[in-house]
Amino acid sequence: MVQLTQTKPQAVATDARVGKHRYVVLLMITLGIAVNYMDRATMSVALPSIKEEFGLSPAISGVLLSAFFWTYASGQLPMGYLAGRLGPRKMIALSALTFGLATIGMGFAWGVTSIIVLRLLLGIGEAPGFPAAAQAVSQWFPRSERGFASGTFNNGNPIGSTLSVPLVALLISWTGWRHAFVAAGLLAVIYAIAWWFFYRSPAESRQLSKAELDYIQADGEASAKNIAQDDLSWPALFKQRTIWAMMIGFFCVNFCAYFFITWFPSYLVSTYNLSLLKLGFLGMIPGIASMIGGWTGGLVSDWLVRRGTDLTTARKVCLVGGLLGTSTIGLAVLSPTVGMALLALSASYFSSTFAAASVWCLPGDVAPANHHVGSIGGIQNAAANLAGIISPILMGVITGITSSFELPLIIAGCVALIGAANYAFLLPRLKPLSN
Repeated sequence: MVQLTQTKPQAVATDARVGKHRYVVLLMITLGIAVNYMDRATMSVALPSIKEEFGLSPAISGVLLSAFFWTYASGQLPMGYLAGRLGPRKMIALSALTFGLATIGMGFAWGVTSIIVLRLLLGIGEAPGFPAAAQAVSQWFPRSERGFASGTFNNGNPIGSTLSVPLVALLISWTGWRHAFVAAGLLAVIYAIAWWFFYRSPAESRQLSKAELDYIQADGEASAKNIAQDDLSWPALFKQRTIWAMMIGFFCVNFCAYFFITWFPSYLVSTYNLSLLKLGFLGMIPGIASMIGGWTGGLVSDWLVRRGTDLTTARKVCLVGGLLGTSTIGLAVLSPTVGMALLALSASYFSSTFAAASVWCLPGDVAPANHHVGSIGGIQNAAANLAGIISPILMGVITGITSSFELPLIIAGCVALIGAANYAFLLPRLKPLSN
């Protein structure tokens, strides 16, 4: 067996003449994730209107929110594998086209069954998004810049979710919930076409200068050149303690984060009796905080790496600290006013994305070669999105029984603390994986 060793991260000198085309690529990746989340979050904003039209109970509403994750979570492993083999260009374009058409179809739904089927198709379409994005970042960015790059594309989550709140709320108030789905779906189809014509790998890109290509490869591919290129088997991956720590930790991050993507609008409406338009604007506050958190987490992680901090320590500082901060979601139950609740929830969402920036660095940190990044990212994301199946249903059932969001928010805070302990004590030293 070839011995795999981890060298201490070296700071890479940035030269202004190197070029910045990689940031244009990052902008396109982030835009794709934002459209991805806008399409999935449209359901959350439209849910009060859909519940009224079809007479849905809280438990059934939770099932509708959860259905997306049944195929999204189960699709992570095969779609992550395909992303690694087919590459980001093909997979992201196909992904956006599929979930765009599924979202358009929601505008023509006639009942619970049709909504569930379309939510399942939406999950299949969106499954390749994050593994393919992580692979693209590992191709385009050196290790010393991946924290910011990962935090930025992960910010597509709060950008899309936050923008969808006021935009979808306005569309629903003007034209009804069906037109909101059609508009969001058309945006995804347009993005799919644009991505297909825009994206190329660094080696194929005509816009990338030789200096920038050398800069990317000097650090980002240095470790891969000294590592055996034999494939890691799936059984070997699931025997790794590192993989299990990544799966458990991201599950905990997502358990809290998906409250904001699913039940958050209903929470504000039912707890504080907000109008739809007021919801649209106040609902943006935690999302804005989460955007700042993602970039801050990425910058802190990169700063630690560039100053020579051990890679494992640099990632753990952000992961553990971020999840400790995420646990403030439980403090919302003590808030007598909507302003105080938004303060606690904003702190939680900020901390969640602060941690997530390093979460999405991990597949590139431990992959022995670039084509493994999609598979490892898919495994991590599959476990994380089991939270998307469990969390909406659990919160819906408990809210239906107690007529309150207090217990679900307390549970979410406890899950965040478990995640912090997992990254602190279970995640081992980061190094390329081997059979």
